Formats: sequence, C-alpha cells, structure tokens
Amino acid sequence: MKLNGAQIVIKQLEAHGVDTVFGYPGGAVLTLYDELYKASDKIHHVLTAHEQGAAHAADGYARVSGKTGVVIATSGPGATNLVTGIANAYLDSIPLVAITGNVSVPLLGRDSFQEVNIMGITNSIVKHNFVVREVESLEETLREAFHIAGSGRCGPVLVDIPKNVQSDMCAYHGNQPIAISKQLCTPDITEAVKLIADSKRPYIYAGGGIIASGAQENLQKLSEKIAAPVGLSLMGLGALSCNYPLNLGLKGMHGRYAANTAAFECDLILALGTRFSDRATGDVDAYQKEKSIIHVDIDIAEISKNVASHIEICGDVGDVLNQLLSAVPEKRSTEWIERINALKDEQKKQESGYSCIGAFTPKNIIETVSRLFSGDTVVATDVGQHQMWTAQYYNLKQPRTFLTSGGLGAMGFGLGAAIGGSFAKDKQRTILFTGDGSFGMNLIELATAVTNDIPVVVIVLNNQSLGLPRQWQTMFYEQRYSQSGLDRKTDFAALANAFGASGHRVECLAELEAVLGGLPSDRPTVIDCPIGCDEVVLPMIPPGGSVKDMVLGG
Repeated sequence: MKLNGAQIVIKQLEAHGVDTVFGYPGGAVLTLYDELYKASDKIHHVLTAHEQGAAHAADGYARVSGKTGVVIATSGPGATNLVTGIANAYLDSIPLVAITGNVSVPLLGRDSFQEVNIMGITNSIVKHNFVVREVESLEETLREAFHIAGSGRCGPVLVDIPKNVQSDMCAYHGNQPIAISKQLCTPDITEAVKLIADSKRPYIYAGGGIIASGAQENLQKLSEKIAAPVGLSLMGLGALSCNYPLNLGLKGMHGRYAANTAAFECDLILALGTRFSDRATGDVDAYQKEKSIIHVDIDIAEISKNVASHIEICGDVGDVLNQLLSAVPEKRSTEWIERINALKDEQKKQESGYSCIGAFTPKNIIETVSRLFSGDTVVATDVGQHQMWTAQYYNLKQPRTFLTSGGLGAMGFGLGAAIGGSFAKDKQRTILFTGDGSFGMNLIELATAVTNDIPVVVIVLNNQSLGLPRQWQTMFYEQRYSQSGLDRKTDFAALANAFGASGHRVECLAELEAVLGGLPSDRPTVIDCPIGCDEVVLPMIPPGGSVKDMVLGG
C-alpha cells in the first residue's frame, strides 16, 4: 500500500492510540492538516490560540491521561513558539511528541521563508529529535519517536517533517508500535534493606517518578511498614492522599514546616523517583549532614548528581518498591512518630497565624475551593506565589490531578495545561489557580476553552504585582520594588465576558462560594480575587539556606 507522508503520519498516530492532538496550522503543514480533516472521525484536533498554548495543552493531557501528548505546528515561528512548552515537558519528564513542518528539503539551509533549524534550537531540551528528509524513513522515525518519548525517563521528542516529505509517496508497511519493554529492575538491595532496618528515624522523599510508575499504593504500603513520614516534591504531589497521616506534603524552599523539619531531623532519607533539585535541598552540606541517603531513580544521571548518595539504585521506582516491600522488616518507632505528630501540631499553630478565619486571603481562598470540589478534580497552576500556596493548601487526594510547571517554572503554563487536562477526562471541569502576572501571559487561550465548551474555573489571585519577585525584593533587596508592581487596569471579569466566558470579581469568601455554587457547565469561568500585594508565601528557606534558616513569619 502506497501512502503520502501526511497519510503515514495519520496512520502512525492511530497505531499509537492517539485520539486527541493539539496544534495550529500553517503553510508547511497544510498537507498534514488536509489528512487530519479526513481523519477527524478518529483523531480530534484542538485548535489553540497560540502554539505555546498547544504545547502546554498536550503536556497537561499527557500528565492526566498517562499517554504521550501530541502537538503540531508549522515551520518557522510556529515551531519556535513550541520551545517553551517542549522545555517544560523535558524538565518535568513528560512524554510528548512534537511534529513540526518545514520548508521542502531542497530549500533547507537557504534561509527560506519561515525556515528555522528547529533541531538545533531544541537539541538541549528534548530526549531526541529528527528531521525526516526522505518519506521512506517517516514511518520508522515516528515509531521511534513514540518509543523514546514514553520509555525510561519520559520526555519530549521532536519530529521535523519538510513540506515535500508530507506529499511524497512510498510504501507503508503498517508495522506495530515498538513495545516499551519493562525490564524488571534487579539491583542488589541488600545494603538498602539493612540501612532501612537499622534506621531509627526513616524519611521518604517521593517525587514524580512515583506517579509516572503508578507506584502510589506501594509508596503508602512501604511508609506504613517502616513507619516513615513522606515528604513530596512539587512533581510528587498527589502521589499520596492528603488524608494519609504520614503524608507531610510539600518539601523544599516553600515546603510545609513538618515536611522540611522531619527531613532535617531524620537519620535516613529514602529518595524515590526524585532528583534533589536546588529548591528541594538548599544548602547541600547541611541537608546531608548526619544522615544516610538511598537514592532510587530510573535515570542514572540523576543519582548523586546534586546530593551524594550512600546507596544508589537505578531502575523503575515501582519495581524497586516491590522488592523493598518484600525484603524490609516491619518496624515501629513510637518516639519518631510522636515527634512527627508534634511537628504537625506546631505547623498547624503556625499556619493559623498566616490567615485569620474568614479573611479573604490566599490560604482561605484555596481551602474554600478545595472543600467545594471532588478529589478527582484536576487542578492546574501557573507559576509564582499562587503555585506555592496551592501546593501547600489544596487537598490533593489522587495522582495525576495536579498540573504545574516544576523544573522550568513557566509562567503561562496553567491555562493550556488545564484545557489539555480537561480533554484527557472527557471535558470534565478543571480548576486553574493563577496570578495576574501569569494569567496575562497566555489568557488568550480563554478563546480555546470557550470554543471547545471547556468548563475550566480560573481563580486569579490578583495582587497587582509579580508576587514572588516582590517577596524576594522585600526580604533580600531592602524593599526596592524594581518592576515587580504591575498596577494594570485590566478588568479580568469584563475580559472573560468579552471572550464569551463567565467573568466575576469577588471580594469575600461568601461571594466566592456563591459564584462556585452556580458555575455554568458548558463554558469557562474567571473569578478575579483581589488580595494584598504584601501577602507572602511561608514558610520559606532562603536560597542556599537550610532548615535552620527557615522563615516562619514576621
């Protein structure tokens, strides 16, 4: 059977179970879009307002569904507009295949209209990239692309397809996708088991690898078996229910008091599927002092890269957890659990001072929203203070329900991700917490949400400033607020209405509850929540500091 290149792309998407793609057409991909039109009964294409929004939507779709997200863009500016979204997926280990068009092969390298070397541009932010110069290699290239994106430590792969390759004909072989063989990890865990058994104050630090591996149940079982509290990285949130007593929540620069203090006081850290970023550790010497560290990760390059590990185990964290559960002895440390409970009590007292009961503060706003929505509701954030407040105070109960930009910290990520997450759950309601700075980056995607009847609820924590830069300027720059004040006159409620969404401005918790109680089911809602510009995220470990330097208030 002979097909043109565009038809081969469609066949490969179908073969890999792709039923939803995100993108924006242009001259260099019109042949592919013509075939998408013909295949619209099998593959739903979501037209976004901007290619960056399409990349973030494909990312959010992948995080919620567990499948590989797909985004399509034309050559030149279409391809370069994907770069932030590709980098975001790379740093958060999200499986993504980006398909870009390019000028015809004879025109490559001639500075042709809308030509860029997208391979060179993306080399450092993808697991792999390809330029397909002959149609005969297209089928196998796409099979490899999906395999690379979804195997091992997941990540984005870019496939650049020149315009003539989309039109050229060749034989299509119909080969099945390359199976992602899961080789069971069989490292020697003897020393790890001994360390865990000898530990009097064990602590588990769990990251996004737990969710990627589907190992959340075994994470809780191990925590229960060895009486170890669990601190979660930003990417690991949702791996344990907020109701699990030994889940201490977010750990790191803006982590919870109990999570950070327990990590400091423990004698053993068992790190599972996480990479010890600088925001998680602070002062590395102080972080590692007087404790043993066992590091389990699927990517050997991450082990002992930032923190020296006493025991290194490279493999799928789910496989390793299975082995540990079978081998480690059950243990109970009454003294350690009592200390953990005391830390949680101290934390509760501290946090009660961050927000007066009934006041219209970030903590109370987020906890109100959390109380009114079910545990399987997908929650997205942009990047900034609101992101940290959401990570601290939203009661996450299930994996794959928290969408946030961790490694890259990309403002403007949230709305696209919330839209993609909604498509992954048959257009169910999603929630986006954002700030006025972040929302301004990609609010044009409201048009996408309105057009596609996505009932996303956008909560804008509006402090008329870039909150985290202002907080740092307050704490470390003697209150020199250089360009962190926005002071914009934008009426977000009116803007939402202009897009065809439902817009509201609320100034108290009662008004917020009233709006949330009457949400439309077929269109997005934007709720503008004015808050003070001097609201701060606490606790905070200063850059390069340790738990001893933790700022708790004042």
